[in-house]
Amino acid sequence: MTPPNARQAAAAAAAAAALPAGTVPPHRRLRIAVIAPLRYPIAEPHAGGLESSIWHQVNHLRRRGHHVVLCAVEGSDFMQSSPPEFTMPAAVWAPGVDGNDVDYPGGYLEVALPALDRALDYLAANAASFDVVHNHSLHGLPLARAGSLGIPMISTLHTPVLPELVSSHDGAAGPRSRFVAVSTHTSNEWRRAGIGSRVMPNAVDSDRWPLGPGGDDLVWFGRIVVEKGAHLAIDAARRSGRRLVLAGRVGDPAYAAAEVWPRLSDDVVYAGDLRHDALAALVGASACALVTPTWQEPFGLIIAEALMTGTPVASFDAGGIREVVSGLPGTGLVEIGQCEALADTAESLIAAIGAGALRREDIRAAAVARFALEARISELEVLYRELAA
Repeated sequence: MTPPNARQAAAAAAAAAALPAGTVPPHRRLRIAVIAPLRYPIAEPHAGGLESSIWHQVNHLRRRGHHVVLCAVEGSDFMQSSPPEFTMPAAVWAPGVDGNDVDYPGGYLEVALPALDRALDYLAANAASFDVVHNHSLHGLPLARAGSLGIPMISTLHTPVLPELVSSHDGAAGPRSRFVAVSTHTSNEWRRAGIGSRVMPNAVDSDRWPLGPGGDDLVWFGRIVVEKGAHLAIDAARRSGRRLVLAGRVGDPAYAAAEVWPRLSDDVVYAGDLRHDALAALVGASACALVTPTWQEPFGLIIAEALMTGTPVASFDAGGIREVVSGLPGTGLVEIGQCEALADTAESLIAAIGAGALRREDIRAAAVARFALEARISELEVLYRELAA
């Protein structure tokens, strides 16, 4: 009789032989380095959808048993197993200066970029310890060095085209980064700039965005910056006659001071920058979420998050949002800036739920089917294994 260990080895070999050429066997734990953007920690409350996506990606990959090390700003979660070279300096603003998403504190990049270079040096010196690098940086340095690390790199395109990333990729020597984009819209934009990508939409942890009971108020959440248009959500809520609750981090203090804070009242309140559980509870207890981008939104993660809670979404039709909501119940789109139409759309969605023509449970079920994080992590694993081979 063949010994059990030999049988197991033979079975593993047979399974590996059955895989398509150029893949790593699915039983082997992957060794992954994740590079986060500079500026903000990967920790709650999340600075934005990008930081939230990275946090959940790392968390789920680790839960699946993979060895994941994170290169990120100090104060990030998951850094206990990362080498010291992977801790980037925080962006610290001078006393009396409001931090923002528009630029960096004076002198920050002069410190942060050499630190990022040292992290890339570490990867190159320890290439045998990693299967793949997943790059989320919005700076071109990782792309410029992608061909010299000795490790396959995949980069996610989270934003509209950034010329610096294009030039860094074009100037890289040797094998260069592979790309995934968060929407077909975003993929097409970058393709026109010379970078091809596979579409892999953002995803949401359905356990952390549970079905909510709904309520009477409207909700708007996200970064308070001009391109997210919180002031337009306020205008739409006033037209609907409903109370609006705003939540999110102030990323542009000048915009908030000029366009948001003066509009606050008993019927328009700011709940602050909430941690995840409190934010999910607020969204799930709302009648409808308003989404008001004034730019060509690459994806719109808050749409998926709101729908997961069963809360319908009335949104401006911007960028990749149309493909994100296509065919989903509980969604409605209007032209950018059309606040009256947005209010009417929100009221129609709320009325449909009240009449029983639309159920929150069905809104959530469709969102889970499209945006479940578990399925997206499985896709990533397949891609990682292809690259690692």
